[in-house]
Amino acid sequence: METYLLDWLSLLLRWAHLVVGIAWIGASFYFIWLDNHLEPSSDTKLAGDLWAVHGGGFYHVEKFKAAPPQMPARLHWFKWEAYWTWITGFFLLVLIYYVGADLYLLDPAVRSLSKGAAIGIGLASLIGGLVVYEALCRSPLRSNDAALGAGMLVLLAAAAWGLCQVFSGRGAFIHYGAILGTIMVANVAHIIIPGQRRMVEALAAGRTPEPKDAIAGKQRSVHNTYFTLPVLFTMISGHYAFTFGARWNWLVLIALTLAGGLIRVWFVMRHKGRAPAWPLILGVGLLCALMFLFVPKTEEQATPVKFEEVKSIVEARCLGCHAHKPTFPGLNEAPKGIVLDTPDRIRAQAAMIQAQTVIARAMPPGNLTQMTDAERAVLARWVRGGAKLD
Repeated sequence: METYLLDWLSLLLRWAHLVVGIAWIGASFYFIWLDNHLEPSSDTKLAGDLWAVHGGGFYHVEKFKAAPPQMPARLHWFKWEAYWTWITGFFLLVLIYYVGADLYLLDPAVRSLSKGAAIGIGLASLIGGLVVYEALCRSPLRSNDAALGAGMLVLLAAAAWGLCQVFSGRGAFIHYGAILGTIMVANVAHIIIPGQRRMVEALAAGRTPEPKDAIAGKQRSVHNTYFTLPVLFTMISGHYAFTFGARWNWLVLIALTLAGGLIRVWFVMRHKGRAPAWPLILGVGLLCALMFLFVPKTEEQATPVKFEEVKSIVEARCLGCHAHKPTFPGLNEAPKGIVLDTPDRIRAQAAMIQAQTVIARAMPPGNLTQMTDAERAVLARWVRGGAKLD
């Protein structure tokens, strides 16, 4: 019953995280688009306006240079989408990666850690990443966007490398994304929203707002925009073992971060009109390079393997999780619904077995069942030989 309830909690948290995340990212993307599509206005009080049609209705949006002639009775703030995205994401991190640390976070082949130590390192990485980011943004680099961007790239590269030295690939990738997500929501909570509040209060009192609030808010908003695609990648990375299970997985993580950031740069520039193609070409080029590097190596000939040998390996190393009624603690059903309890089902999943256990070596998680290199080689030869049942 406990496992069943945890499954429901996981489902509801994932659903909520997805919903509020869409709301936050959607609002962010919309306002970036809106700012870059405003038309010049004859009204000197306006920075621009825009007409749009959607859902059978027409909308007229105006952006003021400073304050409107009269502050409205109700002013909408976009903040809770960000806060709840982080809150639901953090609880998911705890539920899946901390409660289930043996399955998803720890990998003795990477680093021998106790569950408590791993959780402590994970939490420290979130705090440490935010502290170093803040130090960079408050340093002299803040006045030079290119230098600040280079500093953040060094920070992220160090985080990716360090996390991949202590956690399983899956655990490292999700913590990397959690660092970015923590930075993003902190930008909203203690820079963007407080600065906007001070600006509104100044305008309501007839004072000129401090320019530093607008400058800092804009800078942090831009950072959040470029972090978005890398964060979204880490959210789905657990489904693709060829990324987090790669030998140089931290370099894969950095390359995909750069690709996502460059593609987002191109989209932001494109909103303003014609955009140079180099950010898009570089971003897509990085993705193509990774695709080429991930191509599985094959051997011309494969020594025939009897299915009984394959079946015994699967039963010893995989069936604890991938059965109708898993025996591994904390699992109520087979992960992703993949059941390997009959010859036909094993054969049907031959490509998955090769991808997860041979190429990415992501299964078993943390090699909990101690699958040997010789056993992985047997599975590889069986698949290359046609995955026969005789």
